[in-house]
Amino acid sequence: MHLIENIEVLVAKVLSLAMVVVIIAAIFDLGVYLINELFASSYGKFNQVLFTIFGLFLNVLIALEILENITAYLRKHVVHVELVIVTSLIAVARKIIILDLAKVTGNTIIGLGVAVLSLSIAYWIIRSSNIRH
Repeated sequence: MHLIENIEVLVAKVLSLAMVVVIIAAIFDLGVYLINELFASSYGKFNQVLFTIFGLFLNVLIALEILENITAYLRKHVVHVELVIVTSLIAVARKIIILDLAKVTGNTIIGLGVAVLSLSIAYWIIRSSNIRH
């Protein structure tokens, strides 16, 4: 059993290092994209790429939340469900923010709404149970 725990810790550390590389790459990609759009686009066209920029920002935020999940596991060897739900909420919010309403069906919008509602209820339940203890 001790060997399995050591392997879990090693895997978590490797994932954490890989996530740091992903975050640095995402920040670099965001910076390059932002500079290109600020200096290369004509006036008034920036609003068209604004949602792409928001999506890239939220990608970095999601990656940071995943890194937080991994480091929280490394510290206490427990998966923090509250952090996982918050990360999921951010991911769904990202999808909603960058959603092109002209290209999606009503079912997609309903599904995203149900996902947000379900995750919010789950977060509220876990948060209120953590406050009691």
